Amino acid sequence: MNKTTVKKSTSTSKKSTKSTTAKTVKKADAAEKTTITNISVAMLKRMFLGAYNLLDKNKEYINSMNVFPVPDGDTGLNMSLTMRTAMTEVENVANNLVELTDGIARGALKGARGNSGVITSQILKGMMSVFGKIGNGKITTRVFANAMSEGAKTAYAAVTLPKEGTILTVIRVMAEEAEKIARSTSDFVEFLQKVIDAGEVILAKTPEMLPVLKKAGVVDSGGRGLITIFMGLLATLEGNLEVKELKKDTDTVVFRDTADEVAEIEDISEIEFAYCTEFFVVNIKKTTTMASIDKFRVRLMELGDSVICVGDLNMVKVHVHTNTPNLALGAALELGEITKIKIENMLEQNRELRNSRNIPDKEQGMVQVATGEGVCSLLRDLGVDFVIKGGQTSNPSAEEIATACDRVHAKTIFVFPNNKNIVLAAMNAQSLTKKNIVIIPTKSVCEGISSAIAFSPDASVDENTQTFLATMESVVSASVTYAVRDTKMDNLDIKTGDIIGLDEKSIVTKGKNPNEVAMKLCEILMKDTMGSITIYYGEDMKESDAQALAEKVQSKFATADVNVVNGGQNIYYYLIALE
Repeated sequence: MNKTTVKKSTSTSKKSTKSTTAKTVKKADAAEKTTITNISVAMLKRMFLGAYNLLDKNKEYINSMNVFPVPDGDTGLNMSLTMRTAMTEVENVANNLVELTDGIARGALKGARGNSGVITSQILKGMMSVFGKIGNGKITTRVFANAMSEGAKTAYAAVTLPKEGTILTVIRVMAEEAEKIARSTSDFVEFLQKVIDAGEVILAKTPEMLPVLKKAGVVDSGGRGLITIFMGLLATLEGNLEVKELKKDTDTVVFRDTADEVAEIEDISEIEFAYCTEFFVVNIKKTTTMASIDKFRVRLMELGDSVICVGDLNMVKVHVHTNTPNLALGAALELGEITKIKIENMLEQNRELRNSRNIPDKEQGMVQVATGEGVCSLLRDLGVDFVIKGGQTSNPSAEEIATACDRVHAKTIFVFPNNKNIVLAAMNAQSLTKKNIVIIPTKSVCEGISSAIAFSPDASVDENTQTFLATMESVVSASVTYAVRDTKMDNLDIKTGDIIGLDEKSIVTKGKNPNEVAMKLCEILMKDTMGSITIYYGEDMKESDAQALAEKVQSKFATADVNVVNGGQNIYYYLIALE
């Protein structure tokens, strides 16, 4: 209605026109608002892709919420990489709910990094187990709420001593609220928004549950990451988020063996499907449809893995690793004729490769996680078989740890995470390899180095395990780095850029230069029962500065054995081992 028309209308006609217009607007609004009461397989995939994208865009913000104000907060990165691996696992999945859900669960476990990543993988595992059971049913708000509850249950079961005030609390409360919300609404947009709101409420309470969060003045970063995932789900559902397709082998964290790189030799016991089978289906039958080819592809997935089934009604190219190539060929004959058949025995190929290398398995081996060329070289010199480059800023995934263990030719492999945030990933690696793995829960590279020194190849597995655990307890680890934000913690008023000294649990001291802070750390942590101090200086420190520190420490503790090692680690000016 324009201005001229309004002027010519009577007051009655104005009222009538306004009423009609209002009704028209309401009808238009109603038409624009679409109620979404169930989610398709394709939409579910897009939603989780969108969740990954939003999480990845906000990973630095989530990292900044790390409890300690050090430049290695990595919760956001760990959760993002976990989600990324899950999504790359299913990038080629079409409308197959079981394949999609299995792939997300499997990929999340393979890519799980750090505690936050492992817990995220378990939440996804629980949720996908519910989605995968509905068959041809519909994913409704009630189904989604049930999946969240199973995700919370699975995540809690994965942690030996769950702490409230963490991501576990956030998923549990969100799941509890989701069950209530689903009873009153079938609209997914309304449902997810209310679930997110409930998450924000419980997240704001996490500092009251966990004193260390309150001291740091932050909420739980894992909880914030989880809510970000749900925000991504909702945004994608509403069409407010641009979803980009993921490509494999880009922007991923990789690890390298510190020794000379050699081609990996897979254990025969690890080859689940023995026959690499390739062929073409040609002269397709007139009764064959594209749906028939899709069913054939699903059948191949039941028979093995590494499935490639591409083509049309003219020709189909097939590749599959299977123990029953006869069944794969038989299923293909239902579509048409088969030609160019090639079947290779991968067990035989593997035996020949292993024999050519002639690498016997020793009784015991070691895998450690570390960063810094000096530290890695030292560990290798001490007999560590494989060093995964990683640490606080780059937590290796469970799959990377398992792969490292697979490359060690030993019957029993000791794994030293050397970081409390990698222990859970190491534990999850046990399910991804058939090797016998013993996890030694070292919290620092200093503990890992001392353990490597204490290793005895002639001792039994139990004896070495006890030795490692005792060695861990005898080492006090300290570090010197810098603050990345203003905070008040442990009775210290810390400003951005301050040099801070940490022990294994807290910030102990601060100062204006690394040597000053390192000296204070030694004075605070050194005990009469200790006789050794080892100083590992980082890539940002000069050897002369490290030597000057060592001389001062030696002067203060005359009876102690003080050593200086070029660790080459980043971020940390010094790593100090007192024992």
